[in-house]
Amino acid sequence: MGYTFAEVTLKNVYDVVQVVLGDIKESEVRQKNLQALVDTGSNYLVITEELRRELGLRIIGQRGVTLANSQRIICQRTEALEIHWKDRFATQSALVVPDSPHVLLGAWPLEEMDLIVDPVRQEVTGAHGDDWVCYM
Repeated sequence: MGYTFAEVTLKNVYDVVQVVLGDIKESEVRQKNLQALVDTGSNYLVITEELRRELGLRIIGQRGVTLANSQRIICQRTEALEIHWKDRFATQSALVVPDSPHVLLGAWPLEEMDLIVDPVRQEVTGAHGDDWVCYM
């Protein structure tokens, strides 16, 4: 079994709101298309400091986390951003992990977008096909 990557677009939520309010144009939204490593062992979206700066995300706090190698570190937590995958999206904050080689798409954003990992095809797919199901 290998790694699974997903093509996602990350957007600054503040910019998205500014478009709705008519303060900026859609083309001015700070966003990035990228390949994220899907990591169901992580709960969060993990981004790099460089990406945080590029998207203009403010730091709103810190959180202690345990890495896959069992090391405990303190990470910065960002304000919310939109995570887009095909026609689905989630709005969540991200953790900035120092020296992270990848953007990680964790379990919580996958769950919010009703996505699962197909380990045979090594791809992300809708948990209920093309229907985006939300349970309350």
